[in-house]
Amino acid sequence: MIAELTTYPAYKPSGIEWLGEVPAHWEARRLGQVGKLLKGRGGSKEDEVDQGVPCVRYGDLYTTHNWVIAESRSCVSRERAREYTPIRYGDLLFAASGETADEIGKSAVNLMRSRACCGGDIILFRPRVRLDPRFVGYAADCRAAAAQKARMGRGFTVVHIYPHQIKRIALAIPPLPEQTAIARFLDHATNRIACYIRAKKKLIALLEEQKQVLVHDAVTGRIDVRTGKPYAEYKPSGVKWLGDMPAHWRVRRLKSLVARIDQGVSPQAENRLCDGDAWGVLKAGCVNGGVFKQNEHKRLGPDFAFDPTLEVANGDILVSRASGSPHYVGSVGCVSSLKYKLILSDKTFRLVFKHELNADFMVLAMNSRYYREQVGRAISGAEGLASNLPLSSLRAFFLIVPPTHEQNDIVLKLREATSRLNAAVKRTKQEISLLHEYRARLIADVVTGKLDVREVAARLPEPNPAAAKDGRETVQPKPNPRLSDKTSGKEANP
Repeated sequence: MIAELTTYPAYKPSGIEWLGEVPAHWEARRLGQVGKLLKGRGGSKEDEVDQGVPCVRYGDLYTTHNWVIAESRSCVSRERAREYTPIRYGDLLFAASGETADEIGKSAVNLMRSRACCGGDIILFRPRVRLDPRFVGYAADCRAAAAQKARMGRGFTVVHIYPHQIKRIALAIPPLPEQTAIARFLDHATNRIACYIRAKKKLIALLEEQKQVLVHDAVTGRIDVRTGKPYAEYKPSGVKWLGDMPAHWRVRRLKSLVARIDQGVSPQAENRLCDGDAWGVLKAGCVNGGVFKQNEHKRLGPDFAFDPTLEVANGDILVSRASGSPHYVGSVGCVSSLKYKLILSDKTFRLVFKHELNADFMVLAMNSRYYREQVGRAISGAEGLASNLPLSSLRAFFLIVPPTHEQNDIVLKLREATSRLNAAVKRTKQEISLLHEYRARLIADVVTGKLDVREVAARLPEPNPAAAKDGRETVQPKPNPRLSDKTSGKEANP
């Protein structure tokens, strides 16, 4: 299908830097010339109800919807909806702020025909001329449009964009029947790509699940990794939900295994990465998923003074104390290949284990299922919106500890056993990145007239109602029963 696409027979200069040449029968128009802009208003997430008027919030627009909004994640009561900005079918919604200039102004078009509204920090564009809504959804968030938004963003810690700026965004607009053909083609192509991405994410989930089983069996002694068989003798662990363990292993509380536990600070910081000699403070997500992510930090100002003992170093073992999702609270990771000058935040613990322990083994054990069981029992927070791991609970956690030489053997054997799985996960993630890049490039080329899709679109089958909505491709994690209990039965989104 894609291989059949060709360019248009004739082009002309658009007169706009970010669009370049456009097909000769297209027009380059700025949004302010074809519609009006409104500033959204509305209350807070406390207004949300299970059923009511669909409401598009800034957070949903920024993180969930791609190009179109087929349904909302949130609702407000009919009474509270009067305090929000009503939206119509075909309205284009822009996020009015973001973390970086490159992400500013993320947009999607409303395709809900029922009564709906939007909250604050959203800018609404309402066309005055006939436009195909789906075409507008793709065109307003393609790379050419994103480049224009990035130049308009203002601010440092949080970047903002305003209606008088958005009205200057230029789109390449074909005749209405051609807009519909383009939307039809892109619906078909992006849904297929989203299906490929979902399949690859499911593969990653299966590979990660297989790795978790290997790790759990090894660090709990269900399997002796040196022989691939169970140990010769087991004994009760003394902890009901831990069950039996190898007879020569011991159950220890974490507080008896560490020399100390450090916790950082919460200073004012700029929402950007460090540069030069600048220092940064780690964010809560620096060890999400059990892997240290050094880019998860914020830059500190030049005058900030801090305790030098809070400096992060290679080999440090970090634990996530707080997160917006209970799935990530308590994640443990080891600092490696550090290229920034960073300090601990108050949302992160640093564990300094005693010398007789293999720190790599402890990281494996503290990312295993039986450790996560204890995290689920300990975390607190309002329905998973803000979860915290108390230090007292962390110190009281049980860990199953083999002799030191056996810890070393387990680490080496697991490293060998999981290396192929890790390589497969890495390769699949790279394939997903390539699919994202391919999709972004395809949309940009089609909505700016670099490729002619009219003939191909005319041959496409009728749209499948069961196809992916909103261009979504996320595979939700399997709920942890313990974490679900702590969040009133609601699974949190990562």
